[in-house]
Amino acid sequence: MALSAQDISQLRASLQDAVIKCSERCLYQSSKWAAELLNALPETDSEHTSEAEPHTSPVYAANTDPEEAALEAKELSKYLLAKSLFDCREYDRCAAVFLPESLLTGILASHNEPLTAKSKGKSKAKATEARIGSPLPKISQKSLFLALYAKFMSGEKRKNEDSEMVMGPQDLGTVTNKQLLVVGQYLAAWFDERTTEDDEVVGSQGWLEYLYGMVLAKEKNDEKALEFLIRSVHKYTMNWGCWLEMTSLISRVEDLNRVSRHCPQNIVSYMFHVHTSLELYQQSPNLANSLEQLLSIFPTSSFLLTCNALLSYHSKDLEAAEQHFSRLLSLHPHRLDSLDHYSNILYVLNIRPKLAFLAHLCSSVDRFRPESCVVIGNYYSLLSMHEKAVQYFRRALTLDRTCLSAWTLMGHEYVELKNTHAAIESYRRAVDVNRRDYRAWYGLGQTYEMLEMHTYALWYYKKAAGLRPWDGKMWMAVGSCLENMGRERDGIKALKRALLADAYYDVGSSFGSGGDLMGSRNAIGHMDPDVLLQIAAMYDQLGDEEEAKAYMELCVAQEDGGAAADVQLGESIRIHNDSPGASEDGREARENAGGNDGTGVTAATSKARMWLARFAMRTADYVTANRLASELCHDGVEVEEAKALVREVRSRLDASGMFDPGD
Repeated sequence: MALSAQDISQLRASLQDAVIKCSERCLYQSSKWAAELLNALPETDSEHTSEAEPHTSPVYAANTDPEEAALEAKELSKYLLAKSLFDCREYDRCAAVFLPESLLTGILASHNEPLTAKSKGKSKAKATEARIGSPLPKISQKSLFLALYAKFMSGEKRKNEDSEMVMGPQDLGTVTNKQLLVVGQYLAAWFDERTTEDDEVVGSQGWLEYLYGMVLAKEKNDEKALEFLIRSVHKYTMNWGCWLEMTSLISRVEDLNRVSRHCPQNIVSYMFHVHTSLELYQQSPNLANSLEQLLSIFPTSSFLLTCNALLSYHSKDLEAAEQHFSRLLSLHPHRLDSLDHYSNILYVLNIRPKLAFLAHLCSSVDRFRPESCVVIGNYYSLLSMHEKAVQYFRRALTLDRTCLSAWTLMGHEYVELKNTHAAIESYRRAVDVNRRDYRAWYGLGQTYEMLEMHTYALWYYKKAAGLRPWDGKMWMAVGSCLENMGRERDGIKALKRALLADAYYDVGSSFGSGGDLMGSRNAIGHMDPDVLLQIAAMYDQLGDEEEAKAYMELCVAQEDGGAAADVQLGESIRIHNDSPGASEDGREARENAGGNDGTGVTAATSKARMWLARFAMRTADYVTANRLASELCHDGVEVEEAKALVREVRSRLDASGMFDPGD
């Protein structure tokens, strides 16, 4: 994605304009995003040398709409007061500068009365006809946005104040923003007043559509919210907060593709597609290529570098993700955004010194940021100080109740503390914040499985597998749960899906391509010996000894790199190739084993060898039984049992005259 010098110059001007306009409307996160991207855009030579054209700072750029520009000039003193009050978090005072409570109540009553009047009869409707047309006050869109946004933020602030202590006895997560109704009704009236027969809003600049979309999203009216948010990005593309709101409403790749078709096609929508794909846990080569193209334009962008690290994280390439985050931290040492993900990676990799350094760094930059509390909580969790970890995750949630990482990780800590009730509640709250969080669904499944409530556990495991169908770990959980419920045949199908996860990843197919995964037998390399053993044991329970023997042999073959798997896998796995993906456990085992060298002797392969030795005994194949039992004596896993089996085999051979003392 190569841009010309003129394109880069226009992009720079657009980003500068976005920083100013978002800041004017107190959309601080969107302003910060645009400013970070702006400073990651390298300067071109032409911009250094070109002095012929006069350059005007966008700070002084007037509104292009003359009517809006006149209103803004007239309201400047009031606007500056309102913005100062918003910056001091005095939201009600800020809203009252342009929309005093008495004025707001009268306007809303006037616009709501026709609905009430209709229900009371025609005579009442005629009596109120004169009041129906009460015009809205003549305020510029910038001032109106600021006033209504302040009202919205006032409701959010009061909601947090009215909420009980996190995970307290009365904390049910049911407190709502009481200002949503007021803001929503005013905006609905504003749009009704300006909408033409062609469904066009005259003179709208896109900011009020964004605010209305946020309100509708909070009210769970997702379809209408998406409609207004798409309208907003068409009118003003550079408002990143609007794109993020759309991301929060998209739960499937199909929804993303549908929404993308209706969005404007430019570099910001391209970033939106990449970001939302990552939120949906995609990890295709196309996505990596898109990120590379964007990084060629913004080489030091903290946002894009974070996306790159998260791409490796979702692909289970934790070491690469750690390196990306490490580079990001060296470039932006005071930036705390997404460092909670970095701490998760360091926790899984068990790199305690780096996690300690990260916790100290976050604490010194801002110890009262939710990300800092999550990082410190992860550090205490790694030290097995679970009560202290819970304390910091609670602190993160006190600062921001929508902090997804804190809810999920607190659930993990409660599982460690054997407090299953609190763990379930934590996971439920994580799912309320983001229904795409497969870790919370998986955690719910694990917790219910601990309580031996397998039907509930299976339902939650299936939710997790539905969100992440290309992750073998999800299907392993489903298979084990089905086995515990006595549904061995269904369990075998789920475990075969888990086996295919690593095979799909090895052949490097595109995300969700659905190609013929098993077209070539060498697509199957290493497989998880534990899963193979589990499938074999389930076949054994069903009395199908031939299939059990085949999977036991496959399990043993993994010691040498799974060479036998290419030959012996058979149709039984091929018929379940509709859910490919990357299994975390299998992939880590493969990396630890060092390429194609096999897993070596494991507890699972030893158990499989023992089963095969006993099967050979039952079928009077004493030579094979002797060989397998002798190998078990050197495994160091089930030595005593193996020695007893060797003695039994040799006595049988001796009795049949087949024993050779030289063996």
